[in-house]
Amino acid sequence: MKANYHTHTKRCQHAEGEDREYVEAAIEAGYEILGFADHCPWIFPDGYISNVRMRTSEVEGYFVSLESLRKEYERDITILIGFEAEYFPPLIEAQDELLKDYPLDYMILAQHFMSRDGKKCYAGSETDSVEMLKHYVDLCIGGMQTGRYKYLAHPDLIHYVGDSAIYEKEMKRLCEAMKENNVPLEMNILGLLTGRNYPDSRFWEIAKAVGNCVIIGMDAHTPEQLSNPNYVEKAKLLCEGMEIIEELEIK
Repeated sequence: MKANYHTHTKRCQHAEGEDREYVEAAIEAGYEILGFADHCPWIFPDGYISNVRMRTSEVEGYFVSLESLRKEYERDITILIGFEAEYFPPLIEAQDELLKDYPLDYMILAQHFMSRDGKKCYAGSETDSVEMLKHYVDLCIGGMQTGRYKYLAHPDLIHYVGDSAIYEKEMKRLCEAMKENNVPLEMNILGLLTGRNYPDSRFWEIAKAVGNCVIIGMDAHTPEQLSNPNYVEKAKLLCEGMEIIEELEIK
């Protein structure tokens, strides 16, 4: 792989390793571009502090560390500084205010939750709720239409186990909207590596039929996960027949 734009740090509270270790692992694996996209903080009105994402107090250190590494390793690799975030419209203004003074290169969309963390609305939990499925699709489409995000991470995260015809209808709606907005869909290596409910073969058959483009994302939560050539090859086989985006255009 030439580039990976989906790399976490231990600040998200469920990843391991130092920032430098991720950079050195990426160089060893032959990457030309390493994009960090740790879980972006949200400022929740009720004061809730998430245990699955970076805290607001850690944003400064995130940028200081990665800017320093970017300069130190500039001859070896291009380092980009981004975030992975959900689309929560009522909270966007506060998030923008938090990040406005930092040199943010990009963001990717990943709709892990339907609303605030901790409210039993994780998209990866089994559900037969048509309402939840539709809400997931609506949020993904709405987020991408803002132009804030470069691609949709693990679009098949939603673990819908209800009527297959409804799943196909809603996922087709999602794929068609992403194609219309020229948004890549991520084939997620971590899901393959850890045997999660994604990548979901049902979803990727729909994406192939619609004609979506795809980007492979390592979703690395340890430095070692940046080097998984066998799983990259498996991912490419799953993407067979689709246009694979090797590098994003980031201004």
